[in-house]
Amino acid sequence: MGFKCGIVGLPNVGKSTLFNALTETAAAQAANYPFCTIEPNVGDVAVPDPRLEILCKTANSKEIIPTRITFVDIAGLVRGASKGEGLGNQFLANIREVDAIAHVLRCFEDDDITHVEGRIDPVGDADTVETELMLADLESLERRIVPLEKKAKGGDKEAKDQFALMSKAVALLREGKPARAADLTPEEREPYRQLGLMTQKPVLYVCNVEEASAATGNKYSALVEEKAKREGAGVVVISARIEEEVAQLPPLERAEFLGSLGLDEPGLNRLIRAGYDLLGLITFFTVGPKETRAWTVEKGSRAPQAAGVIHTDFEKGFIRAETIAYDDYVAGKGEAGARDAGKFRLEGKDYVVQDGDVLHFRFNA
Repeated sequence: MGFKCGIVGLPNVGKSTLFNALTETAAAQAANYPFCTIEPNVGDVAVPDPRLEILCKTANSKEIIPTRITFVDIAGLVRGASKGEGLGNQFLANIREVDAIAHVLRCFEDDDITHVEGRIDPVGDADTVETELMLADLESLERRIVPLEKKAKGGDKEAKDQFALMSKAVALLREGKPARAADLTPEEREPYRQLGLMTQKPVLYVCNVEEASAATGNKYSALVEEKAKREGAGVVVISARIEEEVAQLPPLERAEFLGSLGLDEPGLNRLIRAGYDLLGLITFFTVGPKETRAWTVEKGSRAPQAAGVIHTDFEKGFIRAETIAYDDYVAGKGEAGARDAGKFRLEGKDYVVQDGDVLHFRFNA
């Protein structure tokens, strides 16, 4: 199950610096947290989760295998991208392939780094990119909706339903609003997602600040946070320069360096987790003497779906899920203690998996 988060932004905002720091940091992680470069601009990164170490020690597992998320460094966008300006066509094609967008915004002043628009205005930058995506979405929909309308008028039920969804999106885009602002019923969400609209994807704003503001943010990141709050979007404050320095330090020196800047952990850890949360994902664990492993499922997934993430046969032949909440597993110092405390449960097909569940699946082969 692959989940992709695209890193986007205007030129010279620190986007590639962040991606490079992300890859360097992950490559330098201990063997338990490996990094894999799939292509030059694609990185498969372990999701930092301190619970893994605790579970591993509790069960005396030989190995830790974290869950993962893929970040894609997407070509820089310029005004007019929706009409093919710059690398617009490549940019838009890559955006369509990701599940969520991490939008890097320049929130620092530096006369040595030219801003493509000639000013420092992160909210304006965000609006520029959003506008290009909305224009591209609108053009795509207006091209597709005409033949669909004819089918809908001819009595085709599927075409009628799809036309209604497209019409919702078109109305929003013509008002200058992104497609994700649509008011949808639970039944409409999946077919709406399948329309493939770029502005329907969830957004995380990444405020790239100067080193001195890494722990507190600055006046520019504060404006972005206000925008994110209005939109219900995520936001992370990070300093690309600091992340670049951290990535090059020996592991033992990193904590001291970050502490001197008032930081508890690398900003990239927060970026990775925020990207994971943005996609609506949760983690469950399988724990044993061989390995402690994290698995990814979407929020709201039921036990058979979670079993299917491990192996399709587990989902097909699902019987029960042996379930212990993370806190109960740790408090009981393992499965036996959790059982003795009455915290061991057998859950059926309708059980909704919770973040942190320690699961073992019973199934028919």
